[in-house]
Amino acid sequence: MGKVVERFGLAAIFVSFFLLEANAEVVTNNTKKKSCDLFEGSWIFDNSYPLYNSTACPFIRKEFDCIKFGKPNLEYLKYRWQPKGCVLPRFDGKNFLRRFRGKKIMYIGDSLSLNNFESFLCLLHAAVPKAKFKQEIKKQTVTVTFEDYGVEVILFHSNYLVDIEVQPNVGRVLKLNSMKYGRIWKKADVLIFNTWLWYLRSDSKQPWDFVENNGTISKDMDRVAAFRVGLNTWAKWVDTDVDTKKTKVYFQGVAAMHYHGSEWGEPKVKNCFNETKPVKGSTYPSGLPIPVNIVKQVLRKMSKPVYLLDITKLTQLRKDGHPSIYNGLHGFDCTHWCIGGVPDTWNQILYASLFPNSLKHSM
Repeated sequence: MGKVVERFGLAAIFVSFFLLEANAEVVTNNTKKKSCDLFEGSWIFDNSYPLYNSTACPFIRKEFDCIKFGKPNLEYLKYRWQPKGCVLPRFDGKNFLRRFRGKKIMYIGDSLSLNNFESFLCLLHAAVPKAKFKQEIKKQTVTVTFEDYGVEVILFHSNYLVDIEVQPNVGRVLKLNSMKYGRIWKKADVLIFNTWLWYLRSDSKQPWDFVENNGTISKDMDRVAAFRVGLNTWAKWVDTDVDTKKTKVYFQGVAAMHYHGSEWGEPKVKNCFNETKPVKGSTYPSGLPIPVNIVKQVLRKMSKPVYLLDITKLTQLRKDGHPSIYNGLHGFDCTHWCIGGVPDTWNQILYASLFPNSLKHSM
C-alpha cells in the first residue's frame, strides 16, 4: 500500500474516566489508593526497544522518516519511558483492534497530531502486518481502516480547532468562538485533540487575515489570549455537545521543542542537531511552556471528563528524538519527532488509559 501523501501544514479512561493529574487518586472498592503518575518519570535505556521496525511501516511521511533520511545514531529508538510508581505496558495492537472492533478513533489538530496519528498506525500495523487496510485521503482528513476489524483511525487536520472562514469584503477570518466541525468529530468513539503551535504563526505564515472574538473583528490580538479563547470554545463544545458515555475525549498536551541548549543546561548548544541522548533524570532546567497551565486551567473548569495526555515533561527530556536535518523536506526540525520514537510512548499512555488493568504498580 502507498504511504500517506496528502501534505498538511508543518508546524476505562479509568472506570470513572476522569482528568488525570499528578498524584491522582483512584477509588477502588470504596478504598482510596494513590495511582501511579504516568507523566512523571525518566527515560531508561532498554535493549528490547523499539516497539516495531519503522522501516516496515507504510504510513510514515518523509517529515518523520528519520532512518530513511540518514539519521546516523539510532540510539534514540532504545529508550523506554519509566513512570513513577508503575510500569507502562507495551502497546498491544491486536488487543486494541479486537476490543475496538467496529469503532472510530480520531486525532484532531495540527502536525503534532499527524506525528501522533502515524505512530499509532505503525503500532497497529506492526501487530497485524498482514491485515488488510485501506486509506482514504480527503482535503482535511486521512482515514485508515483496518478492514479485518472494522477499526477506523482518522486524522482530521485543524490547526486551531476553531474555524477559519472567508468572509466577503473582509478576507480570511479566524473565528475564535466557532467550531463548525464538531458535528463530525463527536461521531467518533475516541477523540484526541491538539492545538497550540499555529497560534504563534504570524505574517505570511498565518493562514488568516483577521481574528474575530465575541463578534468583534480585529487585525490581530495577543496570541496567548487568543489560544485561551479558542480553547474555551472547544471546552464549551465538549461540555454541551459530546456524549462522553459514548465518546472518550483526550487532549494531547504541549510537546517540547529543542532550539536552545540553555533550556536543558547546555548554553553552548544551539539546537537538537547532534543530540543523541535524553536529559538525565526526571527534571528539566527550564520551566514549562506558556500554554501548559492554560490547558490545565481550562480542563479543570469543564463539567465533562477529559483525559489530559500531559506529555510536556517527558518530551522536554527527549532532545535527541527530533528529525533535525534528517527528513525528506530538507529543512531543520526540532519541533516534530522521528517515527518510531517518542510519539510511540504517547500512544502507550493512551493504551494504558483505555485499558487500565494493563498497568502494573511497582513497589
